[in-house]
Amino acid sequence: MQQQPERPAPPGEPISTERVSEVLAAVREGDRERLISLLEPLHEADIADLLEQIDPDERRDLVELWGNNFAGDVLSELEEPVQAEVVAQLPSDQLTKVVRELESDDVVDLVEDLEPEQQQAILAGLDEAERVVVEHSLSYPENSAGRLMQREIVIVPAHWNVGQAIDFLRNSTNLPDQFYHLLLTDPKAALVGMVALGRLMSSLREVRLLDILDADCRSIGADETQQDVAYAFNQYHLISAPVIDSGGRIVGVITIDDAMTVLDEEAEEDIMRLAGVGDESLSARVTETARQRFPWLIVNLVTAIIASLVIDQFTETIEMLVALAVLMPIVASMGGNAGTQSLTVAVRALATRDLTGSNTSRVIRREALVGIVNGILFALIAGIVGLVWFGTPLLGFVMGMAMIITMIAAALAGILIPIGFNRIRIDPALASGVFVTTVTDVVGFLAFLGLAALILL
Repeated sequence: MQQQPERPAPPGEPISTERVSEVLAAVREGDRERLISLLEPLHEADIADLLEQIDPDERRDLVELWGNNFAGDVLSELEEPVQAEVVAQLPSDQLTKVVRELESDDVVDLVEDLEPEQQQAILAGLDEAERVVVEHSLSYPENSAGRLMQREIVIVPAHWNVGQAIDFLRNSTNLPDQFYHLLLTDPKAALVGMVALGRLMSSLREVRLLDILDADCRSIGADETQQDVAYAFNQYHLISAPVIDSGGRIVGVITIDDAMTVLDEEAEEDIMRLAGVGDESLSARVTETARQRFPWLIVNLVTAIIASLVIDQFTETIEMLVALAVLMPIVASMGGNAGTQSLTVAVRALATRDLTGSNTSRVIRREALVGIVNGILFALIAGIVGLVWFGTPLLGFVMGMAMIITMIAAALAGILIPIGFNRIRIDPALASGVFVTTVTDVVGFLAFLGLAALILL
């Protein structure tokens, strides 16, 4: 009976546990044909996910059994730690073959994160022309448009008409696998404009390319940051954009898939840094993960001690009224959550450039008012809780007032601290969380215990 071909996973769904188990069973049995039949229907990104999910020993055996069928696109989809591990495992001739399957921007992205010995091994296996292209891209600053761009571009003279351009495309044998625009240049190779493929194919042959230029051609400087590139693509809804050097000459092109990768990385980086975990991944080793998390845990310890010192100033008050110790965490917890809400909104707004100098005052006022409104609402709730729980009206009043003060302080800290760090060019996602928590804890404890000492005792 003829074996039915493996069916790919539905788009957007992760690789199933059953598929992973089948792949690992084939690896353990050394059944190469079965392994290839299981992997062949999968998208390269899904195979990369599978490699990242399994143990290092299983990954090594899988790559070894897969052999010459290992695809270059899979390598470019892997996270950095796993990517370096696989590169080190592949024989030099196979690594060269795999890298040659990649576009220039993927080769640069792969090479720039490797150790010098691995970089040299890959570069040595490339043709001279390919090596020059990669080395030139690596000469640009890290995280710049020059590193992100690909060199596979379609350039035509600006004086051509549609018919000449179409004939050129039909007769060319080395066009990029995917491209969206023709780039027009003058005799000095300077960018004149670009023409969308859709506009080209819908125009008569005798129409001049200059007459169907995109009205909104936005070029990107090779030294611009990847964050600026991602912002431009997101803000102006770009599909592709030419990259130019300081003389206005075209050196490459950036496409939407590269920009989306940067946007995804930036969003992920903000989330990770807000939690103080840096750029770690699930495939990172235990020692590396612990090393990255340790410094911010130390900072958290110091800030927690600061909050404890505030509590220590009111030990006699707490001893005289034990109810304070019971209710105190409620005030601090509410303040911490409110601060985190404001902080998250502020960090994301700064990253997307929605929070600027022109609207900073308005946003601060809005957050302050939100803190006041929520503070009053939760003050009423907290006051009732304090009254019902312990039967002391003044205790409910103290808790309510402390809640108002804490919520206002949390809202202001959540917006002002990231703005302040951004002004002094420190990543607000990395540094703000710890300090916002400190402010909310200190203000919450100080307001609650201080008011209790003044009113209840």
